[in-house]
Amino acid sequence: MEMVLLMPFLYFPEDKTLYIPAFLTLFLFMALGYVFFLWIRKKSRQEEERTRELEQRILSERETKQPPHM
Repeated sequence: MEMVLLMPFLYFPEDKTLYIPAFLTLFLFMALGYVFFLWIRKKSRQEEERTRELEQRILSERETKQPPHM
């Protein structure tokens, strides 16, 4: 009896069709989250490639500017 009094906010409807909008909303947000995750991964790869190219360019410029070691 105590547990029933501690959780008065829980509501389980008899008509299970009321769950349909909740599942649709859950599916929508899960799908959007997955698409956003893929977008972030794509942008991260692009930034990684740009950084790698910049690093290579800086290293090649540094090598051409240094005098030969004796």
